[in-house]
Amino acid sequence: MKQPRVVLCMKWGTLYPAEYVNVLYRACRANISGDFRFVCLTQEGEGLLPEVEVFPIPDIGLEHRHYYHGAWPKIAVFQSSLYGLSGRALFIDLDTVIWGALDPLFEVSGPLVAINNAPWTHEAGARTMSSVFAFDLGSLGHVVTDLQARRDELIARHDIEQEYLHHAVSGIGYWPQPWLVSFKYHLRRPLIIDRFLPPPPPPVGVRLLVFHGRPRPIDLVRPPPGNWDRFPHHGSGAVSWMRDYWLRHGGQAA
Repeated sequence: MKQPRVVLCMKWGTLYPAEYVNVLYRACRANISGDFRFVCLTQEGEGLLPEVEVFPIPDIGLEHRHYYHGAWPKIAVFQSSLYGLSGRALFIDLDTVIWGALDPLFEVSGPLVAINNAPWTHEAGARTMSSVFAFDLGSLGHVVTDLQARRDELIARHDIEQEYLHHAVSGIGYWPQPWLVSFKYHLRRPLIIDRFLPPPPPPVGVRLLVFHGRPRPIDLVRPPPGNWDRFPHHGSGAVSWMRDYWLRHGGQAA
């Protein structure tokens, strides 16, 4: 018998409003066959769809600053008991775009399966990126208790939460590279060309598109005036394929 499947996301602050959660839920529903639970950990559940199960972000002894340098609150999902949830969890950042079937992501075995973004930056070895990761709920409780016992030491040593996970979990597995692409590293046009051509859609076979930093998905849907990318890169106006995705899953164009 297969384990229950749970999609987890987390929302705090004002950068990602409820619309992001609702679009992510609808995109997951369209790309996961059969039953699954969709859980958002947040202190602000207003505006979320009724299909979204809402629980508070657990208090693991973090300070306000830990929410905004790195994403240390994510570590709370590894508690040995998380609101009675069980099964295989797939954590997805709110600024991730679902581009293909997600069923296979639940089937990749390993204590923690994450993104290896070293090939994106042409580095040797592996680097753990925590935009999308899978694990068995309740199986990695030591990740939380160790951080609680030595919070300041570990945060100073690792700086951001994904570096901590890289060292705290043994036997990390990584998603097949063709399954995930980065907007920043794979779809952004080269300098100069980016002033004349919009970014292309993800290629065939991609399951998830990862955004990290600027721009964010909404910048391609409801673009601000001028450049929505980070100088010297340039992007302007709505990107048709991103806008279509957003509208298809219930988001607003304006």
